[in-house]
Amino acid sequence: MSDVSAGPRAPVGAGASLQLQLLSARHPAAKPGAAPALVELDLTIQAGEQVAVIGPSGAGKTTLLQVLSVALPPMAGGLRFDGGDPWALSHRQRQRLRGRLFVAPQVPPLPPRQRVVTSVLAGQLPSLSLWASLRSLFYPRDIPAAFNALEAFDLSEKLFDRVDRLSGGERQRVGLARALVSPAALWLIDEPLSALDPARAQQAIRTLVERTREAGITLVATLHQVDVALTHFPRVVGMREGRVMFDLPAASVTRERLQALYDQYEHELRGEAVVPLGAEAPTPVAPVVMHCR
Repeated sequence: MSDVSAGPRAPVGAGASLQLQLLSARHPAAKPGAAPALVELDLTIQAGEQVAVIGPSGAGKTTLLQVLSVALPPMAGGLRFDGGDPWALSHRQRQRLRGRLFVAPQVPPLPPRQRVVTSVLAGQLPSLSLWASLRSLFYPRDIPAAFNALEAFDLSEKLFDRVDRLSGGERQRVGLARALVSPAALWLIDEPLSALDPARAQQAIRTLVERTREAGITLVATLHQVDVALTHFPRVVGMREGRVMFDLPAASVTRERLQALYDQYEHELRGEAVVPLGAEAPTPVAPVVMHCR
């Protein structure tokens, strides 16, 4: 089944462009009057780019993705999506615009009693009519596409399993597999490797970057794994305390810049993060060494 079409995909060159102009935003859970989580960001992402966003905990990375996904309005400054202001659109137009996005949160919202095939094919919903969407919940319409997407993450044998029988790492990979069947022009991926062992993490990020590059899709991913960002992404943005500290080609990110970015957060720079409950057990592989180029 691996040579069967993987379903609707964004056409080559169809990636979305993004521009933040002196944008400030407050975390949606923040109290009124709280300090903004993003402070006067100036950032431009061209259509079809693959960008990694790194930085210590609390840097504003997740809030940035919420702004880019048009889920959180700026409190100051502006966001341009393909040259237009999404917050100047009507509610219906904005909903249509969000149909061009694929957003993968760190913990994918997968219904526990749902079959994996149905969860994966949910990535196609923005391209389906209401009737087709409802029918797909009971009679999956494109099983080969789901199989191929899962196969890219070594999960094809889980096609008809229930979600609640998967490990935390398997659920995270199912959430990422949704992207491969999505018609979206922009993928926004939040900490996609938090529940994966090093070998699975390398495979997953390689798949995401290669697929978006081949299809001309724009990819913005937040990562704690600095070595993965430097190895697989051509462009790396470093954030701290809601501000962009550097925006550089990966080859230009020096050890000195990383040490300044993670000052007082050295354990995160070394990758000493706690493995979440339910994550996949680490496989016995050689330690990942960070190479600053």
